[in-house]
Amino acid sequence: MNKRLPEDLYTAEQVRRLDHVAIHEFGIPGFDLMSRAAGAVFLAVQQRWPDAKSMLVLCGAGNNGGDGYLVAKLAKEAGLSVNVLFLKDPEALQGDAKTAYLACAAANVDIRSYDNQPLIKADIIIDALLGTGLTGNVRGDYSEVIQRVNESNSEICSVDIPSGLCSDTGAPLGDAVRANATVSLIGLKQGLLTGFGPEYCGQLVFDDLGIPPEVYENVASQCQRIAPKQFAGLLSPRRRAAHKGDFGHVLLVGGNKGMPGAILMAAESAMSCGAGRVTVATRKQHLTPLAVRCPEVMGMAVDSEQGLESAITGKNVIVIGPGLGKDKWALKLLKDALSADCSLVLDADALNLLADHPQLLKGRKLPMIFTPHPGELGRILGNSIADIQKNRFAALANGIKQLSDQAEGDVTLLLKGAGTLISDGTAVSLCSDGNPGMAVAGMGDVLSGVIGAMLAQGLKPIDAARMGAWLHAAAADDIVARQGEIGLRATELIPVIRQNLNKLIG
Repeated sequence: MNKRLPEDLYTAEQVRRLDHVAIHEFGIPGFDLMSRAAGAVFLAVQQRWPDAKSMLVLCGAGNNGGDGYLVAKLAKEAGLSVNVLFLKDPEALQGDAKTAYLACAAANVDIRSYDNQPLIKADIIIDALLGTGLTGNVRGDYSEVIQRVNESNSEICSVDIPSGLCSDTGAPLGDAVRANATVSLIGLKQGLLTGFGPEYCGQLVFDDLGIPPEVYENVASQCQRIAPKQFAGLLSPRRRAAHKGDFGHVLLVGGNKGMPGAILMAAESAMSCGAGRVTVATRKQHLTPLAVRCPEVMGMAVDSEQGLESAITGKNVIVIGPGLGKDKWALKLLKDALSADCSLVLDADALNLLADHPQLLKGRKLPMIFTPHPGELGRILGNSIADIQKNRFAALANGIKQLSDQAEGDVTLLLKGAGTLISDGTAVSLCSDGNPGMAVAGMGDVLSGVIGAMLAQGLKPIDAARMGAWLHAAAADDIVARQGEIGLRATELIPVIRQNLNKLIG
């Protein structure tokens, strides 16, 4: 079994094409694939719950149900007490699923109709109810049995995908199984790793069922999971004769009245991630705290009349938004930043201002990286947070299109949240690292500084966004593994990000 998650992620339709190619072009019998799937699921159950003595398998229609029947057969042969409840009359099954049912029955497994009866108590429930073909909301007996599964005290393992979860988006389609573990098969489904997907699938295990690599060459994936090996060569070890001018000058803009912390955190993370020089343009009263917190950072007091005109000269990158606010001071600074002859990272209130003043992007020809959370992207698109989370991939595409229509320069969009998504209008990258401990103020400010530092050192916008997202999330995982999720502070990430960055460079 391959427990390491692959980098290529697929939609349900793409996985069906993989399955078709494996069967019809590479000659692998469908029942062989189904048997391998059952073996992968049962092995995952044995490894996670070695002391389990009883199993309840819930079978629906089609191949997902067929997988379930074969899991039940394997469990029976291994000496477990096994019961199967079906929601689709097995006599009506066809093809490989029917063959699987007959094999299960021949093994003397107790097979009964669900018929709205209470679930049979068991240590493990195998969810083989609904696969990736679900389009509308779960209804009828399926909805009821899913609710009962979620209310049970049993451990739950889902076959391929938690029933009721959309494999393309990670959104629940009405009721969805909340699994403790999910064994994804043949191709890793993109929805399992973003939005609500991680919450519903639990521990995620992948098995390619021994399909030859050539099968995957026939189906292109448009979404890739970020892995650190992808950053090889983006940054090189520094030359012995290097000087600070070699590594860029980042200008960070923000820190309105009462909000000094955001811009200070962004500046500190930019400094710690390799920018040669960092300057903060902020309210005058924040310069003293800045000097105390991070004396390596230069500071410049700005007011609405002065703006950024004198600060912009000589800068490679501008990061604007942390603690910026939405008053006249903030709007003036945003206008100045958008007119600057360098790349921009736009975060927080810079995004909120653009939602109110989209005309400010008109004529902007140089690259921009936008880093919204779902609420900020929703304001830009005129959607609710629920709309964004219902299909984060579609929201990402819509955001890139709208922002690209408004500006003339290249647009990279990073949609934060569980399973951060990043794209510049071509392929999509997904950051599967990170954890709920990051749900705390200041995390986005640190991320914006990291991305700014990556840009300053010469990375392309898409690479800067991808690398910044991974460094940020991986640092949080490192800390949480040692100390737990609750109470994680954004500033704790900065030294760990620096350590991981230096490991990448070697």
